[in-house]
Parts: sequence; structure tokens; C-alpha cells
Amino acid sequence: MVLHNPNNWHWVDKNCVEWSKTYFSEKLVGISATSEDNQTSVSITKLASLTGDVDVNQRKGKVISLFDVKIVLDYEGSVESTNVTGTISIPEVAYDTEEDEYVFDVSISGETKEKQPAKELIREKIVPELRKKLSAFGVDLIETHGKDIQHPVEENRSRFTSSNQGASGTPISAATTATTTTKTSSSSAAYNTTTLRLEAVFNTTAAELYTTFLDPGRVAAWTRSPPVKFTPQEGGEYALFGGNVSGKFMKLVDNKSIEMLWRLKDWKPEHFADLKIAFDQGQGETKAVVTWKGVPVGQEDVTRRNFEEYYVKSIKLTFGFGAVL
Repeated sequence: MVLHNPNNWHWVDKNCVEWSKTYFSEKLVGISATSEDNQTSVSITKLASLTGDVDVNQRKGKVISLFDVKIVLDYEGSVESTNVTGTISIPEVAYDTEEDEYVFDVSISGETKEKQPAKELIREKIVPELRKKLSAFGVDLIETHGKDIQHPVEENRSRFTSSNQGASGTPISAATTATTTTKTSSSSAAYNTTTLRLEAVFNTTAAELYTTFLDPGRVAAWTRSPPVKFTPQEGGEYALFGGNVSGKFMKLVDNKSIEMLWRLKDWKPEHFADLKIAFDQGQGETKAVVTWKGVPVGQEDVTRRNFEEYYVKSIKLTFGFGAVL
């Protein structure tokens, strides 16, 4: 990775998704267990999928990791003379997940009563081993890639960043609304940009909330006026709040996520941030995880306040989807 960042002052980020796939294939595939009576055995055979984001970032000499992925593993084994296959799904492996907070969803292909000992063996012996391996990921991520995004300390002439750099080397738990500078892939306008994240909980289902963001009638209700433009399909454009917010829908996954180009009217012409809203269905409520990439530096508070006031608060008040704080 070619690096030009005098004194390690500026934000630099590195996408590590592909490396992470190799890492977890090497660390998790092959984990196995056998019951005490030798009648049941299970072995993880494949990393079936890894989806999400994995980034290592640095600014002013400090290195942090920001990652949030879903992992699905294939396994096979046997219970006495019966062959068993299935998957182990780990919905969230994130930078702020503690070892005892990982969730493991174990499924058996063609599940029967006779195959249940395999699931019990996985929970008893495989899951504890997986917890240890997953917990080590953040440290290994920074140790492997941290050196790629900053110059060696001996080349650093800034006392401030060099002292920060000396303290780096372990993951720093970023706040929910932590910001990181990124390249503005969706725009040619010249801006120093940052990544912004917030979460909001709504007392409704993911399906209802997804519809609330895309149905023209509902949008008119919570924005308090008909949209200037609104075509809720991939490639469709929109303009809300009298044209003060505009953009284009890029990817729609039913009841799961909305990805769009998004801009405020007073940003430089043709500059858009990449906005993703992911809907996480829980028990009786849905968490909306909102992430912008490409927000102009200095516009973080304005962007956050506007979204919390005119999107989150307005939707809750209009449809009764939760208390307004």
C-alpha cells in the first residue's frame, strides 16, 4: 500500500474484508470436537460467507479498527452411523462485541431427533473455541494492517503524533457516532470527508419501518409535505424537505436495508455522501443503523442533528413508533 501521509497526521483507511475472509478460513475451519462416548463428532469444514465491513483507520498517529460482519460456517459430522451437516451463523462480529456477547445460531440439515447430539456437541465444545478465536480478531487485524497505514515512528517528526503512535497497537473501541475520513467515491467535488454512524430504535417491525422510508404517502406524512421528487426504486431519484435533501436510491433490500446517495442543499454541487440504513429486527422493536460515508468535515453535527430531528423524531411522532427523548 503506497502511503503519503507526513507525520501520520491525516486519516488513512484500509479495507480488509478479503483479508478477513482468509483469516477466518484459517482460524475457524478445522475446529472439531468429539463426544466423550465417541458416538458424536463435528468439524467445521468451510467459511460459507462473510458479509459486512472491516476497516483499519489511523489519524494523528492513532490506529483503530472498525468492523461489523456476519459469518456463516459449514460443518459436518456424525451421530453414531448417521451423517450430519449444517451451518453455524454468527450474526454480529463487531469491534465492540465482548467475548460473551457473540450469538451462535446452529442449524442442522434435515433436522431430526437422532441428529440433536451434534447440535449439543457444537454448543458445548465448538462454541467456546469460536468465542476465543473471534475475540482475537481485532488485535490480529491491527497488528497485521496497522503498519500499512502509517509511517514508522522513526520517520515521524511530530512529537504529538509519534506519542500517539507509540500508544497504538490495540483496538480502540470507537463510539457509536465515531467519525473516520474516507474517500468520496460518489462525487468529484473536493472535500475532506468523514464517516458518520448513528443508531435509532423504533417500536415497530423492520417491514413497517422499511415501508415508512419508501412509501410516498408515508414520506409525505413524516416530512410534513409532498416530496419534490420521489421514485423509490434502484436508480430512482428523490428530493425531500423542499429540495433541502436530495439524492438517488442505489440498492434496496426488502425489509433489510436501503442504500442511497444523499446530500444537503448547501454542500458543494454534485457532492453526495453514501448513506446506508440497515434495519435490525428485535423483539418488538427495530434498530435502524445509519451510516454515512463521505460527509464533509465540519458537517457532522449538522447532518446528525437534521437526521435525528427530521427523520427519527418525526417518524416516531407521526406513526407512534416510540418515545421521543
